[in-house]
Amino acid sequence: MEDEVDRLIEAWRRERPDLDVAPMEVLSRVSRLARHLDRARSQAFDTHGLESWEFDVLAALRRAGAPYQLSPGKLLKETLVTSGTMTNRVDRLTARGLVERLPDPSDRRGVLVQLTPAGRDAVDAAMADLLTHERALLGSLSERDQLRIARVLRELVRPFDQEKH
Repeated sequence: MEDEVDRLIEAWRRERPDLDVAPMEVLSRVSRLARHLDRARSQAFDTHGLESWEFDVLAALRRAGAPYQLSPGKLLKETLVTSGTMTNRVDRLTARGLVERLPDPSDRRGVLVQLTPAGRDAVDAAMADLLTHERALLGSLSERDQLRIARVLRELVRPFDQEKH
């Protein structure tokens, strides 16, 4: 069964037979899948009045476990944004009542960003909807195929993840 990537590859092979377009077999499909996932994420988050970036910050705090707080530096590592961007995001989430800034008891000059009950409710509900959308995206694959794809993608992503540590 042919897909859009097959048609793109066929056209490139016809127009540029001197190029090895084999990487496109995988990466163009990953790129297209990422666009579909972004749409599914947006739908899940819109339902709860969240932007994707808001979910990312709230989810990082939620994953930290009770009391659902992280330093701004740890939030930077979790969300892969710059310090200025994170400051702006925390300011906006604070204004919405989804997070609050607290003094860091271990560092007089530091602060911690903590999820509020409203933030926890929002991220929990959005996460449940996101998983529903993601299950639908994977619906045509068996559990075995999903596990196999996850293993292969882990190998592909691992070098990039190691760069950030």
